[in-house]
Amino acid sequence: MFSIERVDFRDPNAPEQFTRSLRETGFAVLEGHPISPERIEAAYAAWGGFFNSEAKADFRGADGSPEGFFPFRSENAKGAKAKDLKEFFQVYPATKLPEDVADVTRGLYADLVLMGVTMLQWIQDCAPDDVRNALAEPLPQMLEQSEQSMLRILHYPAQDDVVVEEGAERAAAHEDINLITLLVAGSAPGLQAQDTGGNWHDVPCDPGMIAVNTGDMLQLATGGAFPSTTHRVVNPESGGGARFSMPMFVHPRPDVALSPEKTAGAYLAERLREIGLAS
Repeated sequence: MFSIERVDFRDPNAPEQFTRSLRETGFAVLEGHPISPERIEAAYAAWGGFFNSEAKADFRGADGSPEGFFPFRSENAKGAKAKDLKEFFQVYPATKLPEDVADVTRGLYADLVLMGVTMLQWIQDCAPDDVRNALAEPLPQMLEQSEQSMLRILHYPAQDDVVVEEGAERAAAHEDINLITLLVAGSAPGLQAQDTGGNWHDVPCDPGMIAVNTGDMLQLATGGAFPSTTHRVVNPESGGGARFSMPMFVHPRPDVALSPEKTAGAYLAERLREIGLAS
């Protein structure tokens, strides 16, 4: 049975519960975590104003840059023909941010990186011995001096006036590239995860929750012990409004060896070309 566990961050058994859910489903959902609801609400409010303004075009990154604003239909999932029905802003440690969102976004970024280190420590501590021993270095250590972790602010516009071509979704079925993703609960439902039988399941997204999923880099580094589960964001039913979400993609340093053949830097460059964000 495909069952994504809801884990109370404060529970003494949380590390074991969290790690078990990741191993079985590729997902876990955290409640009672230390990031304040006020910070999350303030971030959504500030970015909502940004995406509804004309100023967003001023923050479009240079060609080939992974930072800044990406307009509607900029990205496609690996292997997908249609572009995703979303626009977004990608934040790294040194990214220039709009003044109205800068303070709350920097604070949220720092909170999520710290939580990512904690989650990787939980996985490190609770993974089977053979999995731990096969890692090139401990998982939390892979983040030391990393400037690659990226906070993505996603806006899925209301679709009342959007021509939706066949096969186009808010986010087509895909797997994430990184070690783990921390997804602050979206402002509306729509996130689904796929089980090994091809069935889709709604991922809990109550306000205040953070969904965590395994990325391809962790799957590769652990020899498949932690599966990178396919997921998507489905289109709303007729009349559905806009949706916002804020995933933090936790990335190791580029030199980290994920396998004898691939470093994290080489793996990331390969995937960015596949999804149309690099040439």
